[in-house]
Amino acid sequence: MRIGIVTDEISPDIREAISLGVSWGIHDFEFRTSQSGRIPHISKEDTQVLFECKKEFGISFTALSPGTFKAPLEDQATIQKDLNEVLPATIELAHKFHTPLILTFGFIKSITAGDSEFELAVKTLKSAAELAERNGITLALENEPGFWADSGKRTAKLLAAVGSKSLMANWDPANALGAENHPFPIGYEALKPWVANIHVKDVQKDSTLACVPVGEGKINWEGQLRAIVKDGRLSHVTIETHCLPLIEKSKQNVETVSRILKKIQEEQSRAIKVS
Repeated sequence: MRIGIVTDEISPDIREAISLGVSWGIHDFEFRTSQSGRIPHISKEDTQVLFECKKEFGISFTALSPGTFKAPLEDQATIQKDLNEVLPATIELAHKFHTPLILTFGFIKSITAGDSEFELAVKTLKSAAELAERNGITLALENEPGFWADSGKRTAKLLAAVGSKSLMANWDPANALGAENHPFPIGYEALKPWVANIHVKDVQKDSTLACVPVGEGKINWEGQLRAIVKDGRLSHVTIETHCLPLIEKSKQNVETVSRILKKIQEEQSRAIKVS
């Protein structure tokens, strides 16, 4: 099981983020923002730096996160722009970077949300999934507090209604805390058939409050990582630090997750020898 990280969780400077990550043993990077903006609205210079770093350091960009559908469904101008402009532009960059996955979100839920809003969410996500399928890309729906996709169970309900192999899940247990009491194991078990990517961060109370280093919050990361390894669906996990100072805490998170994964691997090796 490899460890990846979101570049701007180390530094908004792309080259600094990647060179530091590589020095920590990381070669899988998720890209979201740089000093010039959020993908796909980054400068030509930053796009060139991404290409240069990919070649120079021999790294992979495992996912791109353009922040699509982080709006209420009633804001159709934004939703349609995301669907018809932002996603296609991100797909184009994903092909250039040989990136198989694009993260998206599940619409801010209105106070008076009902069945008609849920159906509109499903219809919009189906359109996005069809676009991804035509272009050989997988979308991963990230759960977020206050969205239609917030808990593991409700994200699973939305994905089941869409029913596309081109729309999977980016599971974030810390984002689910507050929407559900037990992101692991209950939320994960509900969402497990769709999980294509996972974000690793930790929180002490709920996802709307400040994050803490992995292992210092409420998420059972040892249990969650053990389940991820056992299920064998993922080749890597992605650290999303979200606490300051970024470089120090990101390095700490890499070391913590490495230690947990090493422990799991050693236990598996001992079990194999015993059997």
